[in-house]
Amino acid sequence: MSTPRNSPSPSTASYKDAATRSVSVRGDDFAYRELGAEDGVPLVLLVHLAGVLDNWDPRIVDGLAARRRVITFDNRGVGGSSGSTPDTIEAMARDGVLFIRALGFDQVDLFGLSMGGFVAQVIAAEEPDLVRKVILAGTGPAGGPGIDKVPALTVQATLKGALTRQDPKLSLFFTDTAHGRQAGRDFLERLKERTHDRDKDISLPSLRAQLKAVKRWGRQAPSDLSVIRQPALVANGDNDRMVPSPNTLDLAARLPHSELIPLYPDAGHGGVFQCHDDFVPRALEFLES
Repeated sequence: MSTPRNSPSPSTASYKDAATRSVSVRGDDFAYRELGAEDGVPLVLLVHLAGVLDNWDPRIVDGLAARRRVITFDNRGVGGSSGSTPDTIEAMARDGVLFIRALGFDQVDLFGLSMGGFVAQVIAAEEPDLVRKVILAGTGPAGGPGIDKVPALTVQATLKGALTRQDPKLSLFFTDTAHGRQAGRDFLERLKERTHDRDKDISLPSLRAQLKAVKRWGRQAPSDLSVIRQPALVANGDNDRMVPSPNTLDLAARLPHSELIPLYPDAGHGGVFQCHDDFVPRALEFLES
């Protein structure tokens, strides 16, 4: 088990060079990377459906790590983490809390993207003393319209991607306009910048478990978001095919202390990746205010 308190400082210059470490969480090893400042409240990133360490846009991670300690990790059973992948968002949230505590932190900020945003909402509601602030991007509340369609959309895009030899993230995360397609290609190029010690893709059983969890979240009764008292920053593109953009507006309206970044135009589910130049300074300002 590694504890960053006693390990070399996470002062790596860029995410593409950050070492992959592991920490023991109830008998399973959780893979993670960290970089940025040594002091201050750490910012823990919660990744999207099927995401592994290498799916975070390095411009986002490096931009945030310029002023914050940033930690990314693989959910249980995903990528470099061992164990079996939970099939509920609530169980993923419990794992997230155990991971944070295993690193020895008693307070963190959270940045949840898509499915990670579902997980972040549960952690923020259930662990008010652990979570200081939360950023929610490309995500929505339990029972939000269209969220239960995400699994079908994902499977369709994956099959289509296999036939056309095109990464499904292009159609799932970006708009089908000249601008959106170019932004998607640029994003995929950035994901290739790390050339060594790359993470493993999600396995089929783990993906199935996550798809089940997302479908359940989409079909749940709406949760009481007024219990989330932490300041929240909410962001998305104006044309999110996966978690339809009205969910973002609904989240911002129902969270008591929320700030909404105006929806990014001609941007989809990966709006914060596409508009990282605008998003990163806003996120840092929110975290530091």
